[in-house]
This record gives sequence, C-alpha cells and structure tokens, in this order.
Amino acid sequence: MLKSENSIVKNILIFFILLIGISSFFVVHEGQTGLLMRLGELVGKGSGQSYQAGLHFKIPFLDKVMLFDTRLQTFEQKSSRILTVQQKYVLVDYYVKWKIDNLPLFFKRNAAQFMYSNDTNKNARETLESLLSQKINNALRAEFGQHSITEVISGERINIMSTLLDSANSGAKSLGVKVVDVRIKRIDLPTEVSQSVFERMRADRERVATKHRSNGHSKAEIIQAQADADVVVIESTAKASAAAIVAQGKGKAAKIYNDAYSKDQSFYFLYRSLAAYVNTFAKGRDLIVLRPKSSYFKYFKGPELK
Repeated sequence: MLKSENSIVKNILIFFILLIGISSFFVVHEGQTGLLMRLGELVGKGSGQSYQAGLHFKIPFLDKVMLFDTRLQTFEQKSSRILTVQQKYVLVDYYVKWKIDNLPLFFKRNAAQFMYSNDTNKNARETLESLLSQKINNALRAEFGQHSITEVISGERINIMSTLLDSANSGAKSLGVKVVDVRIKRIDLPTEVSQSVFERMRADRERVATKHRSNGHSKAEIIQAQADADVVVIESTAKASAAAIVAQGKGKAAKIYNDAYSKDQSFYFLYRSLAAYVNTFAKGRDLIVLRPKSSYFKYFKGPELK
C-alpha cells in the first residue's frame, strides 16, 4: 500500500517537472519575432527585448509569449476619393509595403489592441494599416490638391509616390514600423463624372478631326488648282512647239519645191499635173466640166498640139 502511494506521488512529481520543463521554453519560427510579458510588463532591459528565431527560455506560468510576423507585409487601398487642383474627384488605388522595424515600440504604441486578443498578428496588421491609410490619404490630398490629373498621371507621378513614402514613414517611425514602398496602381474618374469627361474628350477629338479635314480639303484644292494651271501651261507650250515645228517643216517643204522647180520647170509642171490627175480621178466617179482647150488637159494632148 505504501509502495503504491509512493509510486503515485513520484509520477505526479515527474509530470509537474516535465510540465515545468516544457513551459520553460518557447520557439520563435523563422519570419517571426517574439516578446515576453511578465505581470503586464515587457521582459528585457530598456523598452523590452525582442526574441528572434530559435529556442528561448521563459519563466513558466509568469511569462506570456507573443509572436509577431515581422516579414514584409503588403496591403492595398482601393478607391480613395481624392480632389485635384481642378476641383475634380479621382479614385486612387495604391498599395503599401511595410514591416515591423522596432517590435517593443510597436507593441507599446498599440498595447491596448493586443491585451484582449489571441490573434496579435491580425490586430497588428489592422491597426497599422488603418493608421497608414490615414497618413497616405492625407498626403494624397495634399499632393493632388497641387496638381492636375494630367500631371498626376504623367510626369509628377514618381515625385508624388516619393512624397507619399516620406509622409508614411514620418508617421510610421513613431509606431516602430518602416514603410518600404508606396505605389499608385490606378487613377480613375468616379462613375458620375466619367461619362461627361468622355463626352468632352470625344467632342474635342471631333473638333480636331474636323479641323484636320478642313485643312486637308483646302490643301487638296490648292494642289488641284496648281495641277490644272500646270496642264494649261504644258499644253500651250506643246502646241506652240508643234506649230513651230509644222511651220519649219512647211518652210523646208516649200524650199524643196522651189529648188526642184528651179532645176527643171517642165518636169515639175508634168509631175504636179500627174499628181492632180491621180487625186482627181482616184474614185472613178468624179465629174469635171471643162473646155477641151483648158490648160488642165495640157498633158493629154500630143506633142504636135503643144
């Protein structure tokens, strides 16, 4: 009986020793950072000690372990309504890359959010993202209030994102957080003004197109008139050249006739008369009424009648 009781006590002692041993250590996984709370205060010198990945010691039943995800985090903000310098609202989508840089400071700034929740990472993200959104939205309003939509979309976009990053970090640093990057994803017009803007853009494009068409028609008419004038000049020049060539040919032909006439007048008269006979009687139905003694029949007569 005594041995049985001793065995039970021994087993209980072993159980409590194992329980205390197991409770004396905690594991921090890669990508996490841990904090120890002892009686409501952070454990460690100064503002508190951060525990990196590995196996660490704690006092059982007194220390509470809280693990935080300290990897690079991302959150997106959609359809933030921002007023530009043109007094027009735009919808801005952006995303933020951030990470916890000083975990004890971050915990102290948001201690009330963590004390009554088991999901410290979720509370950390929601709290910080809400604060960063406010900071960035304020910076967006300040920057967009100084620029037009065209400037925001084109040349000034990089400068604006740099300003947003500086503004976010200025507020996040006091919270133990570092903002790595802020990027504008999309800038769009609200639904209620999109249609009117598109109609105005369409009217502007149509006005420009009409202007181009009018300029094209004017230039076409100028080209056509110039071409018509060139045609008249070319035709006139060609006709003048042709007339000069014809006149020159007729002059040469007359000279040839004159030269031939001067060499043998009798043969010339005979040749011309024969050519006239051929042209006159070529069809065979021509009728000519002449006197027999007419000079036209000179070469029809014999030599004795000459």
